[in-house]
Amino acid sequence: MLFFATANEIEPIPPALKDRLEILELPGYTRNEKLHIARRHLIPKQVEEHGLEEAQFPVQDDAVLGIIDSYTREAGVRNLERELSSTIRWVAVKVAKEEPPPETIVQEDLHNILGPVTYFPEMAERTEIPGVATGLAWTPTGGQILFIEATRMKGSGKLILSGHLGDVMKESAQAALTFARSKSRVLGLERDFFANSDIHVHVPAGAIRKDGPSAGVTMVTALVSLLSDRCIRDDVAMTGEISLRGLVMPIGGLKEKVLAAHRAGLKRVIIPERNTKDLIDIPQEIRDDLEIIPVTTIEQALEHALVPAKPGDKKPAPKAPPAPDSVHNPSN
Repeated sequence: MLFFATANEIEPIPPALKDRLEILELPGYTRNEKLHIARRHLIPKQVEEHGLEEAQFPVQDDAVLGIIDSYTREAGVRNLERELSSTIRWVAVKVAKEEPPPETIVQEDLHNILGPVTYFPEMAERTEIPGVATGLAWTPTGGQILFIEATRMKGSGKLILSGHLGDVMKESAQAALTFARSKSRVLGLERDFFANSDIHVHVPAGAIRKDGPSAGVTMVTALVSLLSDRCIRDDVAMTGEISLRGLVMPIGGLKEKVLAAHRAGLKRVIIPERNTKDLIDIPQEIRDDLEIIPVTTIEQALEHALVPAKPGDKKPAPKAPPAPDSVHNPSN
């Protein structure tokens, strides 16, 4: 007898039971995979359930992609099916009222059908001031982008953390601040700068608990951006654990995180060099669209993440040692 079971999270499974299971992990879908799933399965199913014929639902690919990009943000297709169902009901109502059905449904029609856009790109708005970095997080429902904000005020050297952070993530923030303090001379800061300043690190979406060490690189980048008064590129996201020696250590869930960066419209992803072996799991089309940059030290990550310094800047970011060649579309 063979038993099948599904779960969103593997951690709660008792170790004794987990040791007796054959575990298959199913990562999130890419944008094109969702389009094909919608065309082959979701749309025919919903059209039949609503008593229509496929000819009465002439939705174009750009409209389906518009739903994927602007009305859903998920690793799977559950919400995509819900939004498609709402769109089909809109057509079914017209048919029931004996009104002529639309000749075609394009992306511009979605506002009238589904209402205002639910999700929209916000990287440029978030990172247009120093101290805001874009990280990547793994969740049971797939990868997500994660913004980390840092600011300073006069105080007594305290580190303030907010955003419903777990213990491991709090330790990453402390390690990030320690690294920034060790580079105070390179950043052009006065000797008593940290003694007379409080640093506040905030991770928005405070209702959602966040934990894990992979935000270390993002936290360091946000702090160095704040202290050097240099913005972070609005097309880059990063992930990686840090050590006090300035090393970037490997993380888990790389595929889900890279897919999340791609869904968000980012163009560069900074990853630990020791995670390059995991790039083989990422679809070729995603690797072709992204510039994937492996790093071994925090200085290398900062060099790729920060906007180039302007002539005359008094506070350069820590200079990186000679770096190994970056991996750009590593499968080529």
